[in-house]
Amino acid sequence: MITCTKELKSSYLKDIIRQIKLKNNFEPEFIQAVEEVLSSLEPVILEHEEEFKASALLERLVEPERIISFRVPWVDDKGQVQVNRGYRVQFNGSIGPYKGGLRFHPSVNQSIMKFLGFEQIFKNALTGLPIGGGKGGSDFDPKGKSDMEVMKFCQSFMNELQKHIGQDTDVPAGDIGVGAREIGYLFGQYRKIRNTFEAGVLTGKGLEYGGSLVRKEATGYGLMYFMKEMLKANNIDIKNKTVIISGSGNVAIYACEKAQQMGANVVAMSDSSGCIYDKDGIKNNIIKNIKEVNRGRIKDYLHDVPTAQYYENNSNIPPVYNIKADIILPCATQNDITIDTAKLLVKNGCMAIGEGANMPCSNEAIEYFLGNNILLAPGKAANAGGVATSALEMCQNSMRYFWSFDEVDKKLENTMINIFNQCKNASEKYGYKNNYVAGANIAAFMKVSNAMKEQGII
Repeated sequence: MITCTKELKSSYLKDIIRQIKLKNNFEPEFIQAVEEVLSSLEPVILEHEEEFKASALLERLVEPERIISFRVPWVDDKGQVQVNRGYRVQFNGSIGPYKGGLRFHPSVNQSIMKFLGFEQIFKNALTGLPIGGGKGGSDFDPKGKSDMEVMKFCQSFMNELQKHIGQDTDVPAGDIGVGAREIGYLFGQYRKIRNTFEAGVLTGKGLEYGGSLVRKEATGYGLMYFMKEMLKANNIDIKNKTVIISGSGNVAIYACEKAQQMGANVVAMSDSSGCIYDKDGIKNNIIKNIKEVNRGRIKDYLHDVPTAQYYENNSNIPPVYNIKADIILPCATQNDITIDTAKLLVKNGCMAIGEGANMPCSNEAIEYFLGNNILLAPGKAANAGGVATSALEMCQNSMRYFWSFDEVDKKLENTMINIFNQCKNASEKYGYKNNYVAGANIAAFMKVSNAMKEQGII
């Protein structure tokens, strides 16, 4: 995949990427995401260059429809006033209401919000469901906070956010740092302010008040449905393959669960402090208890499985990637896999990468994997199961009806198979055989660009 502007043939594309770098000079994550997408679209751009240029389609595509930034004051348990910054990026609503998660993490800034919102446009388009792209969050860190502090923050955050969202306008969900607890507090405050039970305004809700079965499992399960389909298309059986997973949050836990159900052997998982290696296979019920119940650290796994090994993070390459495996699932955060890590993984004999997180591989790492014939499932396709099931939650809310676990799970699996086929067909049509990164970008872009063209210059 081409990621360097000097290699591009399209002068229009080169100019757009230069403009993006100039206008967004202090937003590296956003620049990275846009460059990765646009450079893979060159065959499509060359076919319609004059048309795109005349309508400034790419210029409009890379500019958010609006960015909302606001302060979030709240009072901690000591009575001290704290102030955080909140964001909502409503990037593109051409195919439906804005849809995308809320991230609560100290690293959150405008660049990360824009990169996530931009990726969300294409991810949502691939699901085939009528949802546009958006993202939001705050630099608030829920780690180490009491439930009361988290509730106070969420209520203050929603005091402002509620002005900009609605079930037909913008529908947030969870992301890093925003789970069922946070969604509950956010929804409660929205309901109080609006004096209405508008269930479809937030997804990832508890089952007691409008949530969907499988939503908790959806991103991890969806990742594995995509991986199974990608491997099958290349005559590889996932059964008995060795798997390592970066991360131990929601996506990682349920990717592990589904991988084990498929017969794979997951031997390692990690968090920001280090990783655990269990050659006999990760006991996922123990990981769930550590992370979902006790909100503990991955090292606590040793209390229950003393034969496992623990490696602390003490170098530029997270220790989980030193463990040899057939399949690598980066499910933690952006740019987890650099070019140095990519070289190590190829050297260790991995055959496939599945991006459970958003943009966990740098552009240089992606290029290296593809150049070495490693099968790569891109995040905007492979981790789309979460937002797809969120849209199914919205559908159930509209009907005031619940589907069974098996019904939702089957819809999720069919959606992920369809997403893989879109990626495969687009990659083959434009000469990117087995490059599902380019295939995902092209398939999604075609849908979004057509919607934008038909709606005029807005």
